[in-house]
Amino acid sequence: MVLINDEEQYSLWPTFAEVPAGWRTVYGGPDGTDRDSALRYVEENWTDMRPKSLREQMDTAASAQA
Repeated sequence: MVLINDEEQYSLWPTFAEVPAGWRTVYGGPDGTDRDSALRYVEENWTDMRPKSLREQMDTAASAQA
């Protein structure tokens, strides 16, 4: 499975483990998915490694300077 948190950070997660607090499933599910498909999903969707709060802070700072 692929999980995402509120900071839009991704994690590969085994189906046998409980999804931790603060995370939700965005790809795969109870039946799982193969690792290659999960990695492909992460590579296609996690294009900016910075946490969401940092991206927003940097965008606000850039807008204030413009």
